[in-house]
Amino acid sequence: METGKPARPGTASRWAILTLLAIGVLISFVDRTSISSTLADAGFVQHFALTDVDRGWINAAFFWSYGLFQVPMGWVADRYGVKWPYAISFALWCLATALMGAVTALASLVVMRLIIGMAEAIVIPASYRWIRNHFGESQNGLAVGILAMGNKFGPALGAPVGAWFLVNYSWQVMFVATGLVGMIWLAPWLLMVRNDLPSKAELTLANRSARTVSLGSILASPVVWGGMITNFCYGYFTFFCMTWMPAYLVEQRNLSISRSGLFTFFSFAGIAIVAALAGWAADRIIARGGNPILVRKIFTIAGFVGGCTVLLGAYAHSLNVALFWNVLSLSLLGLATANNLVLSRLTLIPKQAIGLVTGVQQVATSLAGGVAASLSGWLLHVSGSYDLPMLVILVFLLIGALATATLFRPEWAPKVTETHGSLRQA
Repeated sequence: METGKPARPGTASRWAILTLLAIGVLISFVDRTSISSTLADAGFVQHFALTDVDRGWINAAFFWSYGLFQVPMGWVADRYGVKWPYAISFALWCLATALMGAVTALASLVVMRLIIGMAEAIVIPASYRWIRNHFGESQNGLAVGILAMGNKFGPALGAPVGAWFLVNYSWQVMFVATGLVGMIWLAPWLLMVRNDLPSKAELTLANRSARTVSLGSILASPVVWGGMITNFCYGYFTFFCMTWMPAYLVEQRNLSISRSGLFTFFSFAGIAIVAALAGWAADRIIARGGNPILVRKIFTIAGFVGGCTVLLGAYAHSLNVALFWNVLSLSLLGLATANNLVLSRLTLIPKQAIGLVTGVQQVATSLAGGVAASLSGWLLHVSGSYDLPMLVILVFLLIGALATATLFRPEWAPKVTETHGSLRQA
């Protein structure tokens, strides 16, 4: 939240803190997705006697608690600022990741995943709250694109790093190392970010400000529901790639764990780079007079349609052709990444409700992760092939494109129910 003092950080400082936020997102995604490499490791699977359905539920456990705590964490970000809630949650999830290296039972593994999901729920609401308070519309695309690079390079790095630890050490060492090394991030965060924990007077103002956009208005808004649909559809594809791509490449395309990690890196590096470039390109068009909503809708629809090429990889007979479409389809989805997020969480949303709306929409994103992980495991179990899970991805991508075209309209945004002299709708 904005406290009115001290002043906003300068331009260089804003971009430095944004970069730090992107690195924080990167670390969170490394910690949440590193387990996907272990689930493709025969030794790990045998150790816990896992079935395909078990693997789906382990992947999904994170997303259930992550989704459950999105709205509470959005409320925390709106009421108590970003710095200290983020720092405390960050330390908790890093510790839980490290403790996964010490578990000996499946139940303990699931509990640690649930804790990580709960703690990481602060990341996106707090990050968008900070961006909305420090960047304007003509910079939002690039700012969100840079943030999105963190959540794409996270799994991009997590897969090969996890594979490297598995090949050279063990899954226990992998969890301990990734959890403890991430703690280093806390030092620059605590030094660079100003203390935005509000005083009692500021908290009273924040409570009054938040009431100008009620939860009822948020849930009644087609824009918010459009964002939930598009974020679910987008997330379904990306979370499938985070949770099942290494296993798909090993089991259906007969790659080694090391090579599967490499191609997972290429896919997520591709979507990260395209996301930042597409966000920047949309910003430039808007700065030259383009309609912000129309421009970002066009980019978003193009991303969903481009992602549909995943099916070409699923049915390709040649390994090289399959790998090409596997990488390109996720990369093309990057056209939608920043622009969808700016539309659904910034451009069409009143400023004082950014954290709460982001939390609500993150419930859909989290649900996408849980459904993608568990449903794909079940579909793989009943069909014996990854073709059917990928066909489901196509269906959701088309739904996302349709929702973008029809539901993102300014007159359907959440309504401000009362005004104060110091408040105005963004």
